[in-house]
Amino acid sequence: MAKIQRTPSEKIRAVALLSGGLDSTLAVKLILDQGIDVTALKFTSPFCMCDQKGRCYALEVSKKFKIPLKVMKKGNEYLGIVRKPKFGYGSGMNPCIDCRIYTLKKAKAYSKKIGARFILTGEVLNQRPMSQHMRALKLIEKEAGLEGKLLRPLSAKLLPRTEAERRGWVDREKLLAIEGRTRKPQIALAEKFCVTDYPSSGGGCLLTSKEFANKVRDLFKHKKKVTMEDMQLLKVGRHFRFGENKIIVGRNEVENRILLKSKNKSDYVFDVPNFGSPITILQNKKIEKAIKLAARLTAAYSDAKKDNVMVKYGPLKPSRKIVVKPISREQIDKLRV
Repeated sequence: MAKIQRTPSEKIRAVALLSGGLDSTLAVKLILDQGIDVTALKFTSPFCMCDQKGRCYALEVSKKFKIPLKVMKKGNEYLGIVRKPKFGYGSGMNPCIDCRIYTLKKAKAYSKKIGARFILTGEVLNQRPMSQHMRALKLIEKEAGLEGKLLRPLSAKLLPRTEAERRGWVDREKLLAIEGRTRKPQIALAEKFCVTDYPSSGGGCLLTSKEFANKVRDLFKHKKKVTMEDMQLLKVGRHFRFGENKIIVGRNEVENRILLKSKNKSDYVFDVPNFGSPITILQNKKIEKAIKLAARLTAAYSDAKKDNVMVKYGPLKPSRKIVVKPISREQIDKLRV
């Protein structure tokens, strides 16, 4: 096919999936340097692992490069993908291929809305074993309806030409051929572009965490209609399963406040008065054994170093009283999700 050059005055717009990580940052920079008008698209969900200070690297990158940033939340519809992904899971409950297809479909719709010609990502060939080998990349493009239209600037020279390259919107010779898990080429490129502040490459999805994945499995097993708010709560406190009952015990004052704010009206609240105490939430049926267990867990994690501890509990405010023996560490380990 003959190369179709754009005219000097023609401004080409593209949408970039920007996580704020090094790879997506570099991909955006490579395309910006070719005179493309880039709009960044950032997806958020309870599964994002943010910096401890709550930094949004994507926002910082968009400010540094002076490009627009559109933030989209993965809605409750996304939980259907997490519950039953068409293409399976990675190491935990992470549906990497299905997730990528989902975000690219959203990006495609957004691109059409703003008149963008193509979409770009920071993906690197063979960097991730599940979703970035050649067959997976082609599958993702096909399922997202983006065959030949998705540009991956960091590995472009190792991949088939895209429409953006064939039409001369971008110069393929200025794109790269990075492959594999090593970060050395990206780090060298970051130095060249004066990109000095970026997150580590440790991964940014809680669904890859064994502990968090166990909580997600447990939630899906015991609850038919799961919401993003339910998933958000999985990040708070210590979680215990007793039949159909879920018991959540706060770990500090911040988590205690979150539990009180997030609880349903029917949930019971537990604490130990006059001592440093966690807030404990008991969900589902309030049978006597579950109430006693929640009280024993509250006592065990409180500062009350006694054989018998008075615990208050109730649906709105802890007003009822029960005296219990703190549960043992061995029993705690058996019940913990």
